[in-house]
Amino acid sequence: QGLHEEALIQFEKIKDTDFQAMYQLGVMHYDGLGTKEDPEKGVEYMRKILDSDSPKARHLKFAAAYNLGRAYYEGCGVKQSTEEAERLWLIAADHGNPKASVKAQSTLGTLYSVSVLKDLKKAFFWHSEACGNGSLESQGALGVMYLRGQGIRQNTKAALECLREAAERGNIYAQGHLVEYYYKRKFYSTAAALAKRITKTDDINTLAKVTDCLPASVAKGVAMAAFYLARCLQLGRGVQQDPAAAKKYYSKACLLDPGVASDLELAANLGRI
Repeated sequence: QGLHEEALIQFEKIKDTDFQAMYQLGVMHYDGLGTKEDPEKGVEYMRKILDSDSPKARHLKFAAAYNLGRAYYEGCGVKQSTEEAERLWLIAADHGNPKASVKAQSTLGTLYSVSVLKDLKKAFFWHSEACGNGSLESQGALGVMYLRGQGIRQNTKAALECLREAAERGNIYAQGHLVEYYYKRKFYSTAAALAKRITKTDDINTLAKVTDCLPASVAKGVAMAAFYLARCLQLGRGVQQDPAAAKKYYSKACLLDPGVASDLELAANLGRI
């Protein structure tokens, strides 16, 4: 915190002549780093960068547009508008340019998967662009889309390639879906062993930061692994039967992602898993 406060003082001194300093101030005010949270001020700095004609601001425009989009999506510092967030993220994503905001490309993939603007073909396109530009979050999402035939023809081979590579790189969402894949194909001991490793994950937010993945995606992956491990323990599939341990893992799944746990419980009750 002390370092942030010192940086804030230095950036304030040079912000009128240094766009990088202005950008850092925008982030610090928006997120409350070294100062009281002031999203309106954060938005003001990002907008100045985006609207500037100076060549010195050019390299920061994609990042500023991404952050402004985030502000509109969250309704923080501005009036909430998913449409304005989409417009700004499309600027930031710049048709998939690898030098643009890869975060915006991945975010558009998520936006078109779950929001009122749902369009799975667009979601697949943007996750593909982001994945090609190195996004671990999008690589896991692509694997699931291939697996389920969402926005693209179903392709198990491509799905497993994406999921396994993303899983190796630390994507917990991909790992959770691999557990489900192995379980449904009756590779119970493989599913249980992978699920055991995943469920050791406790600090969701730190892991999300380290892998640059959404905390909600990480939680979903751990919840899936916990549920399938519980199922294996309850029924003695691939592991020694242990009802008490099963109960513990069912609880963990419910705690991390009630929606996932509820959907899987329904599937189990209907005899699908």
